[in-house]
Amino acid sequence: MAAAYLAQHGIDLDSIIAGDAPGTSLSTVSLICNVLCPTLGDDDGTAYDITIENGGVASIVPHTHQQLSTSHLPGVIDGQCGLLAPSLCHAHVHLDKCFLLQDPKYSDLQIVKGDFAEAMSLTGQAKQRFSEDDLLRRGRRLIEDSTQAGVTCMRAFIEVDEVARMQSLNAGMQLKEEFKDQCFIQICAFAQLPVYDDSNGDERRKLIEEAIMNDAVEVIGATPYVEDSLEKMKGCVSWAIALALKHKLHLDFHLDYNLDAEQEPLVWFVISELRQQRWLETALPTQKICLGHCTRLTLFSEDDWTRLADEIGSLPISFVGLPTSDLFMMGRPKDRGSQRQRATLQLPEMVQQYGLNCAMSINNIGNAFTPWGTVDPLALASLGIGVYQSGTKSDAELLYVSCGRLY
Repeated sequence: MAAAYLAQHGIDLDSIIAGDAPGTSLSTVSLICNVLCPTLGDDDGTAYDITIENGGVASIVPHTHQQLSTSHLPGVIDGQCGLLAPSLCHAHVHLDKCFLLQDPKYSDLQIVKGDFAEAMSLTGQAKQRFSEDDLLRRGRRLIEDSTQAGVTCMRAFIEVDEVARMQSLNAGMQLKEEFKDQCFIQICAFAQLPVYDDSNGDERRKLIEEAIMNDAVEVIGATPYVEDSLEKMKGCVSWAIALALKHKLHLDFHLDYNLDAEQEPLVWFVISELRQQRWLETALPTQKICLGHCTRLTLFSEDDWTRLADEIGSLPISFVGLPTSDLFMMGRPKDRGSQRQRATLQLPEMVQQYGLNCAMSINNIGNAFTPWGTVDPLALASLGIGVYQSGTKSDAELLYVSCGRLY
């Protein structure tokens, strides 16, 4: 979307990213002129000229339309009164599992039921075929497509277990280095499978603990809801918190991915355990906690939300809504004709009414967990207008900001 829009105004984003457009490589741009900058707070249509020096903004001044055009000069981009907006972010994306449904190598692994169990099975089968070339090819496509859409940072979940071992992580580290000048890739060593499974749990925990010793890993991630008992779910939470504190890592949980009113949300235990393990006293000020999905929380009452905000207090907890995955997975009835309940975190309300920190992201792209959607965060923000029933200008601004933050 971003690339297509800029192309309409004579700006070839592909060439700029590749650094082969004469006078417009990222390292040689000295002036971006005649652009709208809504972040400056102006609503009167004022255009601006932005001078770039040493890789940063040196000055921002109003554009004078009577002045002679400088767009033909090296290093100058004429925005033609287009929108210059802050860059965007994938706050939660699975780098190793992208584009499986479209890839000829996995053409036999197609969706039949569309439920979570099938997605886990298909992905598990695909993972057994992963190779370095394959991981690099699909991951490179995700990053290149994302940068064309204006994404300059992402949190990349990369699975580490007895099947993938360090193969996916090694590919992720190569991609992190390859694209370091275009996109900041924050790697999360991720436990998608149960870490307290009777047969493989010990090995999976050891592999994650080995992975996070790598300096390229900045986040530990886990999925408590895949454990087969509440006791093991809590064990997964406690284990991950302890590791994050010990190794000074960010912490990211896929949490409460259900719509079962009878099931106690695990978010309460997460908050309690963070305090029990003295996160505020022990963690670095920069260490953050993120909770993704959390669809069970959509059944909360106003009192529940107020309690949640109060219990979080000063804990650095953020929530990430993942509407393309949540809408596809949630609300699958056993019987035809049954009501299909849809749910994803109501981010605008969480921010505006309860003061919670929230982001929105694409999660998976082109696999059995999320076979639809694009890598473009602006398309996700547009979807949010309908999903969240948020149609005001301030709502649109909030949705944009939610696609541009990494906690």
